[in-house]
Amino acid sequence: GARRVFQSPGTIYEPEGRAPDYWRMARALHAAGLRGGELVHNSFSYHLTPAGAMMEGGAHALGCTVFAGGVGNTELQLQAVAELRPQAYAGTPSFLKIMVDKAAEQGQPLTITKALVSGEAFPPSLRDWLAQRGIAGYQCYATADLGLIAYETRAREGLVIDEDVIVEIVRPGSGEPVPDGEVGELVVTTLNPDYPLIRFGTGDLSAILPGACPTGRTNRRIKGWMGRADQSAKVRGMFVHAGQ
Repeated sequence: GARRVFQSPGTIYEPEGRAPDYWRMARALHAAGLRGGELVHNSFSYHLTPAGAMMEGGAHALGCTVFAGGVGNTELQLQAVAELRPQAYAGTPSFLKIMVDKAAEQGQPLTITKALVSGEAFPPSLRDWLAQRGIAGYQCYATADLGLIAYETRAREGLVIDEDVIVEIVRPGSGEPVPDGEVGELVVTTLNPDYPLIRFGTGDLSAILPGACPTGRTNRRIKGWMGRADQSAKVRGMFVHAGQ
């Protein structure tokens, strides 16, 4: 049976199976520089959606300890950061910026030096802003249905596709694959025995990035998140569809 049931945008209820690191996040966290024995401040939600559990499962697989911060309560989360002194952060990039700004305003030193962010676009300007403040931020692309799809490496060239999913880029509305380099909708197949999804349309736009990753990782790469194929909008890391 399922370990948990979550809600994903739409609204659809979906299971989390019992396999260790069920959402396969450890690879993305490792690529972002996290290592066993470190403390991760996890500011993704643990309620309704699986984002908090996704990051926690991956961090545990690496041997990390997790502080389950969840969303909001900036003052309390900063207090926990001051007292627990975590090395790493997992959450949305916008909330990390809020925490960094608030800590600077209060004259509080931050011990966070590495971050895996997701749930929103992560523009180079924000990545550079964090780097200037001593935080190496990396992004990953994941969904509530599929878990990890692709992740950034230190090469900073697109996102490497996770080995446990099959990604196609298709013409929106037709399902017909487009040539490498052309923008289309991401369609993902996962052969997860607990919850197999065949040619699942994510509604996200991207393109295949030709060539191999300079880090030596051999899987194909995508250019990253390039917008939506539908009329949904993201609010605080969650999709809101027109019908809602």
